[in-house]
Amino acid sequence: MSKFSRLLHLFILILVLNSGPALCHTKGIRLRGHRGRHHKQSNTTGVRVSDRQFMQWVKFVGSLKHSVFRAAKNKLFPSYKITVDKNPAGGDFTKIQDAIDSLPFINLVRVVIKVHAGVYSEKVNIPPLKSFITIQGAGADKTIVQWGDTAQTPGPNGQPLGTYGSATFAVNSPYFIAKNITFKNTAPVPPPGAVGKQAVAFRISADTATFFGCRFLGAQDTLYDHFGRHYYKDCYIEGSVDFIFGNALSLFEGCHVHAIARLTGALTAQNRGSILDDTGFSFVKCKVTGSGGLYLGRAWGPFSRVVFAYTYMDNIILPKGWYNWGDPNREMTVFYGQYKCMGPGASFSGRVPWSRELTDEEAKPFISLSFIDGSEWIKL
Repeated sequence: MSKFSRLLHLFILILVLNSGPALCHTKGIRLRGHRGRHHKQSNTTGVRVSDRQFMQWVKFVGSLKHSVFRAAKNKLFPSYKITVDKNPAGGDFTKIQDAIDSLPFINLVRVVIKVHAGVYSEKVNIPPLKSFITIQGAGADKTIVQWGDTAQTPGPNGQPLGTYGSATFAVNSPYFIAKNITFKNTAPVPPPGAVGKQAVAFRISADTATFFGCRFLGAQDTLYDHFGRHYYKDCYIEGSVDFIFGNALSLFEGCHVHAIARLTGALTAQNRGSILDDTGFSFVKCKVTGSGGLYLGRAWGPFSRVVFAYTYMDNIILPKGWYNWGDPNREMTVFYGQYKCMGPGASFSGRVPWSRELTDEEAKPFISLSFIDGSEWIKL
């Protein structure tokens, strides 16, 4: 690392350590309740100090002559662009990971990484302190990031990677945005009952992430919606078993969910572990199609929470709809609901008695951006 880079990282670290108090969300839990007047005033003062320091950092970054940064048009909320192209002459980098590695150790400014058309066979990881990164493809059918690890693939230490480590693309920092790109795990569809074949295409382990027009392709455990608040808009998600899973608080709007199960599969495995956890999955105006027989969800967590509203369901949906993960006790604590769904698989008549056909009042908290506090952070 050059002397300049070390000084830059030290400068950023000083700013962060001197920042005022901040509120954040972890594991999809939204902190609510009344706060006293003194707390509010203290926090406001801290935010003002933090804002001043942030703008000092923006001014400092703007003065740098980074070889791959373009000058921002908006000086108040600057953003920088980096291009990735398979052709070395067509962009700043030929690999997405190299573009990410070029950013400061602590990143506080929006960086748009434009990934030109092509198939990028690489494993990508965004570390926790590199926030405000946008990955923008040339189209979900044109820009593809792929790799083929499974949970049993040996890692650098010789031990299996596990489900967490199998992800083709992993994000660990907040305010991530992905647009018009495909994330794919190339591992084949495992036979029924296979062990260690979890193969994650994308893992999001951070708060406030948005996805527009993206594709997530895999088989078992395609999309690891680990924790945080997330918004998926007009995305395509494909898999066989538990292919949307985790303990995030996520809204899927206008998405196409497609099953490729050989026999029986499950769409979701939501892992809410406590009645106090403000987490869950909500699917609004989506479409569910595919092959095999499909459960809408399995109760991975004892308080698992999933809702489908205004969603088209093909005839692949098993009449029971939901599975208790082999634990009848979970039938008393999970929250599984449908609201005004349509299609041959949407009939509620055969559903398990511990699922719900929601009333207007019951459905209201799940069917808008307020479910994920979206007005607070989407478009940032």
